[in-house]
Amino acid sequence: MNGGQHMLELRVLGDFQVRRDGEPLHLPPSRKTRALLAYLAVTARQHQRERLCEIFWDIPDDPRGALRWSLSKIRQVLGTDESVLATDRNAVALNIGTDYARLAPLVKTDLSSRSTEELEAVLASIRGGFLADLSLERCFDYEAWRQAIASEVEIVELGILRELVERLGNEPRRALPFAQRLRRLTPDDASIAAEIEALEDKVRSAAAQATGRAPQSAPLAPPSKPAASPQDSGRAVQFCRALDGTRLAHASTGSGPAILRAAHWMSHLTFDWDSPIWRHWMRELSRHNRLVRYDERCNGLSQRHVVDISFETMVSDLECVVEATGLDRFTLLGLSQSCAVSIAYAIRHPERVSGMILYGGYVKGWRARGDAGEIATREAVATLMRESWGKSNPMFRQAFCSMFIPGATHEHFAWMDDLMLRTVSPDDAWRLQNAFAVIDVSDLLDKVRVPTLVLHARDDNVAPVESGRTMAAGIPGARFIELDSQNHILLEGEPAFEEFIDHVRAFIAETAGG
Repeated sequence: MNGGQHMLELRVLGDFQVRRDGEPLHLPPSRKTRALLAYLAVTARQHQRERLCEIFWDIPDDPRGALRWSLSKIRQVLGTDESVLATDRNAVALNIGTDYARLAPLVKTDLSSRSTEELEAVLASIRGGFLADLSLERCFDYEAWRQAIASEVEIVELGILRELVERLGNEPRRALPFAQRLRRLTPDDASIAAEIEALEDKVRSAAAQATGRAPQSAPLAPPSKPAASPQDSGRAVQFCRALDGTRLAHASTGSGPAILRAAHWMSHLTFDWDSPIWRHWMRELSRHNRLVRYDERCNGLSQRHVVDISFETMVSDLECVVEATGLDRFTLLGLSQSCAVSIAYAIRHPERVSGMILYGGYVKGWRARGDAGEIATREAVATLMRESWGKSNPMFRQAFCSMFIPGATHEHFAWMDDLMLRTVSPDDAWRLQNAFAVIDVSDLLDKVRVPTLVLHARDDNVAPVESGRTMAAGIPGARFIELDSQNHILLEGEPAFEEFIDHVRAFIAETAGG
């Protein structure tokens, strides 16, 4: 709110609105102007004009002139109070309240420490997705920011609903609307459906006691829906807490002997089901097994912008997910850098790991390997990540995607753009790459005491095939299989992926019963 006579508020948790004294104001028709207003208000800090021009306008469009025009329109909306919008030749700042400001502190806090009234008030302010009507597909920096905040809002909303349903279990009439809202967001979560049924029974019983009548029997259930597909059930995301309080998102699909996929970067539990980059992996791994996945911290639906991204914390996060999902014994699947995390976990908990499958991994990260040429190349890529991640830079996108998936089609390139945009922020991508660079599990390999299968693409550009051979040679009894592919992420339809799945199923059949 401003310091003038009239109270101004921006609503960004849903379609964008500006209200004065509770009444909605007429907004400029320009989507970029409205998006600029929302961006300035939510970020609540001073911005250099040059940077705002880079975010919202292309160079040929006279961005400084476009910025001046948009600011003039914003002034018309905000009124005469000069303290609200502060501008000079170089910088712009906006001081105005938003509904997001009340939610923001909950992103990095333990919800159980917050009062029920506060949680209910924040929940009431969430009318839909963050700036749901203000996507700007061609403004890559803005869109990356909007998507990151939208994921945070979604995580907080789910977390509040679960907290309130659990906290208000003894007040069924009060808890029931929250459980029903949670079910609308996670329609295939069987545990929520059961919780709603239990709450409805309690509400009916309480009503019957109040009137002195016997409880009415539950109405006949509607015809049952067809069984949910793995894709649908994979969207039933749940959350647990890491040791440092970080929220970790996890999901489970399929049935049968359990496979736990240790988290790798650039994953998103729900979006991956739509993506031709990952959906075939989940479909095939869920076909005869229960597949448990979780998003790594700073990725997907797990908590973003987390300070601690150390290797030890990644292993600890895996331990927390195992406990939260109730897995007693399972096949542990490591991909890329999560191979090293899987090795460390299997050494600590051999009684839980029936077998370990490692694909595309490495014993030492690119900096730890010590090759001067590789280090120089990787450092250049890491710098480009920080500057070009999520931006309209076709050269960077082409180079990055080609490194991971040389066999990509135009469709894969487009989906990789979305994957980068939705899963991790530029700063977190840069930080994670530097964390992966120093991984070194060479001293752990000979301590592994679980059956291990190591697979690697022959012409992998991300992790050289020698990394896979070294890993298998160092693990007692490990089998090594070289796949005829150049893709770090195996693609649907290529023979190497079919071979990978065949080896995985044979290995699980051999080890899961042990």
